[in-house]
Amino acid sequence: MFKNLITYRIGEGWTADAQLLAEQLGKEPFLPCAPTQPLAVGWAPPRGVEHAPLVEVVDGHWLVKLKREQRLLPSSVVNERLDELCEHIEESTGRKPGKKARKDLKEQAEHELLPRAFTKTSATQVWIAPKDGLLFVDAGSSSRADEVVTLLIQASPGLSLQLVQTAESPAAVMAAWLMDGVTPEGFQIERECELKGSDEQKPVVRYARHSLDIDEVRAHLTSGKMPTRLALSWNERVAFTLTESFTIKKISFLDLAFEGRPDVSGDEAFDADLALATGELGRLIPALIEGLGGEHDFAAGASPASTPTAQAAPVPVALPAGEQAGSDSPPW
Repeated sequence: MFKNLITYRIGEGWTADAQLLAEQLGKEPFLPCAPTQPLAVGWAPPRGVEHAPLVEVVDGHWLVKLKREQRLLPSSVVNERLDELCEHIEESTGRKPGKKARKDLKEQAEHELLPRAFTKTSATQVWIAPKDGLLFVDAGSSSRADEVVTLLIQASPGLSLQLVQTAESPAAVMAAWLMDGVTPEGFQIERECELKGSDEQKPVVRYARHSLDIDEVRAHLTSGKMPTRLALSWNERVAFTLTESFTIKKISFLDLAFEGRPDVSGDEAFDADLALATGELGRLIPALIEGLGGEHDFAAGASPASTPTAQAAPVPVALPAGEQAGSDSPPW
């Protein structure tokens, strides 16, 4: 099932057509790395079955998957081969290679070694809720989400995405929940959180498997520390961690969520699990947004509540950046 979700609002004017999107993604399919290719990125069937649709549709929700394969070439191995090449030139010419020559030799070493390098494959799931105008990227970092979103926008002309921000700062609201113990209906504070100070030393306090309804936590809040993440549960059906940037992490579905799920396997299990995940999270996320003051309306021209962790403006989609290990298996 989904492990982390970063939420985007789909802009107006995009044609929400699953078949059309599948055709658009089909122009950039995933192909494994060639022998001297360091990285391959493309769209792959979410079911993990060859020639299956690139857009899976279950109960009005869509799922797509960006797959990447990277050749792992440790710098120590490259440097070892570079030293060998440099020594050979010095023995042949009597001169050590200069800076420019070493750079060329390093590229030569990488080119020689790439075909023998191991590959690492990962995948990022994208859940689209067209009726709600929302898109979710199952990524643990903004850099990985930016990569996926950028490629998706390039593949589907007319698609525009804006990071969802709430009217109130998640950090400020989480602090209030911890201070008075009162959460929105259906939400329960669990036993993990991280608090961070804003002074020069930026002190960090973490609690794990520990009651948070204690004076010590309230004292940290009173001293100026703010929550950067807080473990919560919703209606005894879903457990998750909320971060200061409104990323939902460490999602797990509790026993109550599985009641009534049909006992099926294979393709039917894929459909049942996707329906369960989107059904539960499709109710949780709007309730969470409401508990954080609703979705911030940028068109209105107002800024989100000013706190040390609030973002005062829309976050633009960045070019692909950063690396993070992922999973090549379906999201459940």
